[in-house]
Amino acid sequence: MSLGHLALIVVDVQNDFCEDGSLAVAGGNAVAEAVAWTIKHTRGAYAEVVFTKDWHNALPDNNGGHFSATPDFVDSWPVHCVAGTRGADLHPTLAEARDAYTMPIFRKGQGKPDYSGFQGTSSSEQSLHEFLQKAGIDEVHIVGIAGDYCVRQTALDAKRLGYRTYLLPSMIASVGGPEATAAAQEELDSLVTV
Repeated sequence: MSLGHLALIVVDVQNDFCEDGSLAVAGGNAVAEAVAWTIKHTRGAYAEVVFTKDWHNALPDNNGGHFSATPDFVDSWPVHCVAGTRGADLHPTLAEARDAYTMPIFRKGQGKPDYSGFQGTSSSEQSLHEFLQKAGIDEVHIVGIAGDYCVRQTALDAKRLGYRTYLLPSMIASVGGPEATAAAQEELDSLVTV
């Protein structure tokens, strides 16, 4: 049974953010498996399922200071998710689930430090917000990596744009662990929009 105006936004479940990746987040592989299972076994529950990807230029472009040889792990990071590399690919467990649907991918961060999926565009240059509006979506469930960075920013932007917005903590891995995911949830809950 479809929930009509509900979308699942899968944020940055990419090889470089999973175990053995260049910027691995503990629990990334488990998130990928849980997301794949959810997509395969809840067919029709979501009107739309969309993905976001970090999609950065290779060195020597530092992507607006996002890449650094001496990263502070707050505003600057080691090289990761370079466009067209294996590290930028979605986790392989998502391949089969994606094959069952037509799911757009919104790429962000090419040449600049983007965190929110709403800063990205699809291959047809459509923004995530434009896509969701056209599809009649008014509620989003957000999952992915990392809960304290890109998932958090995507959720805050979704709420600011007027979507009923929910994080699904069992399918989120955060750099700061479960406590950071809980802090992102608290921030989302306390955000007042007009």
